Amino acid sequence: MNHYVTKKSTAQSMLDISLLMANTSQLRSALQEGPEYRFHLIALIILSITLQVIVGLLLIFTVKHNLNDERKQPKLNMLNNAATVFVFITLLINVLITVLGSDTNW
Repeated sequence: MNHYVTKKSTAQSMLDISLLMANTSQLRSALQEGPEYRFHLIALIILSITLQVIVGLLLIFTVKHNLNDERKQPKLNMLNNAATVFVFITLLINVLITVLGSDTNW
């Protein structure tokens, strides 16, 4: 069971890293655009990056502990659920970033 969780968390971390790189690139482009660029879009990108870092830390903490220890299972389950919720929120934020960033004449 612990091996499965480790593989799942590793795959999720790799996807999180690729999304983090894309958001970093978007943030760099937004900052180079100048003062006429929309502040709310920059705020959403920073929020997305922050949530991705939190998810990464939660995944590291989850993998670090032994899932087979029954005393730790409720806490690890809660951390896994929190990571899933944060990933979903990050997904929604990135959809907003894509929608708002696609039309520069907004």
